[in-house]
This record gives sequence, C-alpha cells and structure tokens, in this order.
Amino acid sequence: MRQSGETAGSAIQEDDQTADTGEQPVNTNKRNFQKELDALIQNIPEGTVPSLFLHSCCAPCSSYVLEYLSNYFRITDYYYNPNIQPQEEYRRRTQELSRLIRQQPHRYPVTFVEGPYEPEKFFEAVRGLEDIPEGGERCFACYELRMRESARLAGEGGFDYFTTTLSISPLKNAAKINEIGERLSEQYGVKHLPSDFKKKNGYKRSVELSAEYGLYRQDYCGCVFSRRERDERNKNT
Repeated sequence: MRQSGETAGSAIQEDDQTADTGEQPVNTNKRNFQKELDALIQNIPEGTVPSLFLHSCCAPCSSYVLEYLSNYFRITDYYYNPNIQPQEEYRRRTQELSRLIRQQPHRYPVTFVEGPYEPEKFFEAVRGLEDIPEGGERCFACYELRMRESARLAGEGGFDYFTTTLSISPLKNAAKINEIGERLSEQYGVKHLPSDFKKKNGYKRSVELSAEYGLYRQDYCGCVFSRRERDERNKNT
C-alpha cells in the first residue's frame, strides 16, 4: 500500500494492498456475509469469549478487522504470506503488523504469531497460473494456500473459529474467500467465521486507522506477478 496519506476512495490490490490497478471492484456476492457475521456475534452466549485464529494479510487491512473483532473474540493473529517478494518486503510488512498489534487497544487480547516464510510453496501453488491477471485463478490459489495453513493450525489448536482479513479488499471476491473457508472448515474441523469486512465502511475505516498509526501502505499485492503488473502500469503512466 502507499504511505498513509492515501485517500479512502482507493481500492486494495490483490494481497490486501491499496493500489490504482484499473480493475473494477468485485461484486459477485449473493449471500450477505456481513449479516451472517452480525447474527453469529449476536448469538454468542453472554459471558463467553470465543477464540479466533485470524489470518492477516497486512497491517492496514488488519487494523479495522482487529478493532472490530477484538470486541467479541480472543484473537490469535497469524501472519502467513509466502506469496510476498522480496524477503525485505516480507519482513517490513511483518514488522508493521506486529507494531500495530502492540500499539492498538483491544477489548480482548490479541496475540501475534508469525508463520514461516515459504515462498516455494506459493510458487508451487500457482504453477501454470503465472500469466493469469490479478483477481483470477492465481489469486484464488493464493487465498487457499494461506487459508488452508490457518485452518489446519486452528483445528490443531482447538480454536472456536478461523477466518482471514482478505475480504476487506474491494477488489477481492468475498464469495470465493468464504467458499474456501467453508470447505476448509469441514476438512479441518474448525468453524469458519463468515466475513465481508469491506461492508459497514470497513475499508474506509482501515484507511483511517492506517493514517492514525502511520502504517506502511504497499502499492502492489506482494507477489512477483503483481509487482510485474505494477511496473507495467507505471511504465504507461
């Protein structure tokens, strides 16, 4: 994402990042996942605080999601993003998320966990899809890679729910993200928390929080393919 002075009207590029990509926001949802989440929260038994294993893609996107969900859940925030290149960029994004969690107030505890940096797993997951434009099947494979590892660990750890911050992006397919989450829920025996975090001004709030905390905002998804597309766009402007 760009630096925090960016306007709230910008859209988030594939892996969570705000960028002017020329793409149109995804609008493929028939289900209202935000309403489903509202109903789930309303039905949390009084006096209980469920545990949530949350996959985070970056600090700016996580800012609103953590502010929102930490009112209802004890969160373990898992940073697992083997798609990000180069490693210096990965490290910078990791540090920003860790800093945000330390500085942001939360009603219930938020614990930060950094996963392994495994770029070879990303390249294996998207093999044969390298030339697919952003927002297509390559991105879906990337979503699933990160969500699968999160679901696996959530199931092994006995968490009540798992989910991802990815749906906060206006350019991400929330229906696909939830479809993947529900399939992994069955496979790993942990409930998937439905999400479309861009709703209820969630994306706008994430931009405000990014400015408030001075978060580093990238201008490409993080993978080498989105970086290549960014460089091509910059050549033509």
